[in-house]
Amino acid sequence: MESQTKTGFKTKMMTRILLCTLVLAAGISGMVALASLKTPPAEAVYTEKPLKVETRIAEAEDVRVMIHGFAEARPLNVVDISPEVSGKVIEVHPRLEAGEIIPQGDLLFKIDPRDYQAAHDDARAKVAQWENTITRIEKEFDLDKARLKTLKRNRELAEAEYQRLKILYERDSVGTRSGVDKAEQAYNQAADTVDQLARQLEVYPLKIRENKAALNSARANLEKTRAQLGRVEIRAPFHGRLKTVSIEEGQYVSPGMKAVTLADDSVLELRVPLDSRDARKWLRFETKGDTANSTLFSGLVQVPVEIRWTEDREGHAWTGRLHRVVNFDSQTRTLTAAVRVDRSAAHANGSLPLAEGMFCDVKIPGKTLEQVVRLPRWAVSYENTVFVADENRLKTVPVRVSRIEGEEAFISEGLTAGDQVIITRLVDPLENALLEIPDAPEEENRS
Repeated sequence: MESQTKTGFKTKMMTRILLCTLVLAAGISGMVALASLKTPPAEAVYTEKPLKVETRIAEAEDVRVMIHGFAEARPLNVVDISPEVSGKVIEVHPRLEAGEIIPQGDLLFKIDPRDYQAAHDDARAKVAQWENTITRIEKEFDLDKARLKTLKRNRELAEAEYQRLKILYERDSVGTRSGVDKAEQAYNQAADTVDQLARQLEVYPLKIRENKAALNSARANLEKTRAQLGRVEIRAPFHGRLKTVSIEEGQYVSPGMKAVTLADDSVLELRVPLDSRDARKWLRFETKGDTANSTLFSGLVQVPVEIRWTEDREGHAWTGRLHRVVNFDSQTRTLTAAVRVDRSAAHANGSLPLAEGMFCDVKIPGKTLEQVVRLPRWAVSYENTVFVADENRLKTVPVRVSRIEGEEAFISEGLTAGDQVIITRLVDPLENALLEIPDAPEEENRS
């Protein structure tokens, strides 16, 4: 019984193993059959893909540095005109409006002159009065000097008569004592009259000086009133443009009140702040022999300057001249240079003239960069490197950038004449990458 059970178990095990083997063989056979039906893929061939770039042939040249700055055009001379006397405005210029052009010498406004005319007439009368007084005193002085001679002669005659009567009375007993006393009294009166007139003559020069001092004071007052009378009419000190007007006919004005602002547009000035480093490196200064009498920045070369309106950089341009260095600000590290434009230059292009308030881009020619390579600014990386094409392979070359000006960079070291510099914008290209370069190197975008 046990032997039959074992035999049946073995038979079942063998049957299962056989079935598993048959299933596995059928799967392998199916896989092989399916694989035989698939076409094998073609073998991939690897080819390097080139970068399409544009290049420029490096050429060394001398380049004049242009220092850029921005400034607002302002008239060189702007005058606030105020009345110097008070009163009512009785007349104004027929074109006394902001923006009008007033010729030099034209009447701007006039103040009621009647009070000042009366004061002037009174002062002139006082001068004439003191002049007449001095003339009268000088005439009296001359007359009294002539009269003194007569009185001195009378005194001499009275003294001689007194001495004669006295001798006759005392020696010869001729005459009377009363007669001698009367003669002595006449002599004393004559002497006293001479003394009084002599004292008066001594006072005359003092009186004349006092009256002359009073005359000078009257003349000074006359000049003052004449000046005040002359100030009732306010005229344009130069040919200019009315910038502001603050008065009207019939208005009462007082000294110091700002009535009119007049601007002289014949010379405009732009005060251009420049980076101190640019000014130090590129502004041109002359070396003067007399250094003892020279001042700071006194040797600035006054070169022609290009001025363009920022609102129309292509259409409006004027030529000015660098005039001087205004100041140096240690806090902002800027140097302010003054550029002047005269009337003829401001109207040179025949269209819109350069006018006050225009905000302009100013280009000042500086020193010359010698034998530098001009490249687009984007062709130079922040690490001061450029990409060049060497046998159609990309190479990274370190360079020295002497100056970046606008959209251009100027290379002084690192490149040689004839190098093919890549000017296409590239972002982290692979070193030694294959390049595809047009037949003709790019020669445009040069200034």
